[in-house]
Amino acid sequence: MKQILQNLKTGATELVSVPAPGASGVGRGQVLIRTSRTLVSAGTERLLVDFGKAGWIEKARRQPEKVRQVLDKIRTDGLLPTMEAVFNRLDEPLPLGYCNAGVVLETGAGIIDLQPGDRVASNGFHAELVIVPRHLCAKIPVGVSDEEAAFTVLGAIALQGIRLAEPTLGERFMVFGLGLVGLLTVQLLRASGCPVLAADISKERLRLAEGYGAETVDLSKGTDPVAAGMAWTGGRGVDGALIAASAKGDDIVHQAAQACRKRGRIILVGVVDLNLQRADFYEKELTFQVSCSYGPGRYDDRYEQGGQDYPIGFVRWTEQRNFEAVLEAMRAGQLRVKDLITHRIPLEEAPGAYDNLLHDPAALGVILEYTPDLHEGTHAPKTPSLDETGESTLQKHPPASTRTTITKDVAATGKTKVTAAMIGAGNFAKMTLGPALVKSGARLKYVSARSNGAAAAHIARKYRFEHAVTDMERIWDDEEVDAAFIVTGHDSHVALVLKALEAKKHVFVEKPLCLNENELADIQAAYQASEKNSFQPLLLVGFNRRFSPHTVKMKELLSAGTGPLTMSMTVNAGAIPPEHWVHDPRRGGGRIIGEACHFIDLLSFLANSAVTSVSARMIGGNEAVREDKMTILLGFADGSIGTVHYFANGSKAYPKETLEVFGNGRVLRMENFRVTTGYGFKGFRSFRTWRQDKGHQAEVAAFVSAVAAGSRSPIPFGEIVNITRASFAAVESAKWGKIITI
Repeated sequence: MKQILQNLKTGATELVSVPAPGASGVGRGQVLIRTSRTLVSAGTERLLVDFGKAGWIEKARRQPEKVRQVLDKIRTDGLLPTMEAVFNRLDEPLPLGYCNAGVVLETGAGIIDLQPGDRVASNGFHAELVIVPRHLCAKIPVGVSDEEAAFTVLGAIALQGIRLAEPTLGERFMVFGLGLVGLLTVQLLRASGCPVLAADISKERLRLAEGYGAETVDLSKGTDPVAAGMAWTGGRGVDGALIAASAKGDDIVHQAAQACRKRGRIILVGVVDLNLQRADFYEKELTFQVSCSYGPGRYDDRYEQGGQDYPIGFVRWTEQRNFEAVLEAMRAGQLRVKDLITHRIPLEEAPGAYDNLLHDPAALGVILEYTPDLHEGTHAPKTPSLDETGESTLQKHPPASTRTTITKDVAATGKTKVTAAMIGAGNFAKMTLGPALVKSGARLKYVSARSNGAAAAHIARKYRFEHAVTDMERIWDDEEVDAAFIVTGHDSHVALVLKALEAKKHVFVEKPLCLNENELADIQAAYQASEKNSFQPLLLVGFNRRFSPHTVKMKELLSAGTGPLTMSMTVNAGAIPPEHWVHDPRRGGGRIIGEACHFIDLLSFLANSAVTSVSARMIGGNEAVREDKMTILLGFADGSIGTVHYFANGSKAYPKETLEVFGNGRVLRMENFRVTTGYGFKGFRSFRTWRQDKGHQAEVAAFVSAVAAGSRSPIPFGEIVNITRASFAAVESAKWGKIITI
């Protein structure tokens, strides 16, 4: 299928062929939509396009908070890894668009109020097919065209600003800025029974506002909007002002404050500087509020992705219900959008016209039109690979570095190289696993992303996978695929591991292996069944830190000693917002199961002994999340003990990962997998690597070599089970205050 993507690194806006999401990619609570029309949101999309075209210095100037994050990362991870991370992040094409109208093709489990064939408006991208959560789409009523419905999301943005202003019948409001959101705001205020005074520099947009019943202020003539507002209200001041403009400086906020009556309300819907002047707000006791997008539920992962609705008795207007209200206003004739359309462009012509349209002051509503019969009438669209969409493939023309690695591997082992499939196309896949797979010498046949074909296509082009797909059945059915590398969301790991074992594929799964004991039991049973059926599976969990050269060096130095060790691992994990999916026990499992398992494995590896007991304590008090501030005491079979201090409440300036190991009158200290220092060792003082190395590349190389040679897994399955159980035990111990025996 075709999709519009913006490259933030080069500034290019492109219409790209990417794998189409199919019915198999529709998850619970999701909807697959064939797009009919999308609306270009000129303000937001202009910012993204302009940001992409800006130079590095200008990019940094526009995002000072990101610069601070980069500087913090340089201090902990080093310059080169940080720069690689920044360039990789900018290199990923960004999907454009969030105003979509189309027809439902498939619905996921749990959806009973939508059926294939229903017309819906959503916040889907500029793409021929999109998958969106149910709470981000609404059914289009009879009498509203797809073209009109494409304005739904922008209408909801305008409506949410009005809801925050809480207008009552007869109150007078000013609207600053008459782009699409401003003009929609004018209409919705008028529908609420409020007189409106609209200010802008465009005569055409002022004319439109007058057609909706507003009085206007032509700023191009130098008219003072404050004086106009006072004159319009008989000197009392307006009851409220909504700022729908995108402008530099804080003049508009100052003017809005001066135009308001005492205890008036100012709502910012657009983007302006916020150097607020205290006198403006103090003397009149004004209220100022920034409106958040479509309404309650926006950026709440549990609502948008998890499908957890807000009870209507407590939250009357969620973002989805705002969508429905806007569509009803269109049906009733209270919101007219057809006269806002200035351009209608076929999707194929969009990239060439994008830049001109986004900077054309006469352009207002730009509608992108899609081919009605996208897949020749097929109900469930076929999922194309990169080859089928006409894009280049790697393995026909691999880069010299990859060819050399493969040749050396085959020459050294005499084995045919391993054929790999990577399932998942998120940041870890793009920035860590993809490069490691290239260097491993494996044949990269598939990269799969169930609902994000653009991300899969980007990774395929970047690392030269032969196919980018959204249909994972192609991977399971392909007998050439030796190993599946699973780097998807935590809650999907167990199902994908089971499917891979059933398909007789070796499995590399990023941590955690699973989220609870029941899932672990299912994996153990499947693993044992595979062994009984003559398939000897290699199953490796991404416990990469044991493969770091620093860990290997420490293990070597410790091997000369005897007796148990005492170990202390301190993880300055950094805070993650409480609403983040990783804290959801069903989706992420929490940070102990999801990440602290790394460090339990590391201590077990260094002790060369299994975990036998776990005692954990987490912070008390009224913290929103307490589990990510925990100390875990581990007992090992050989008598060693270790503590994992996993703390999310520290400073970013402090080292992120610090390990200390005591034994036989000697001490080893490792900091951030860059420097290891020895105390009491003969002939050893320190070991340094020129960059942070957490062992990802060595781990992937070891797994690929084991698959090629038919040898044992780099981490025995029994050890993986032990570490996984220990992470579960840490959470239970901290919860119930008891020691748990493994």
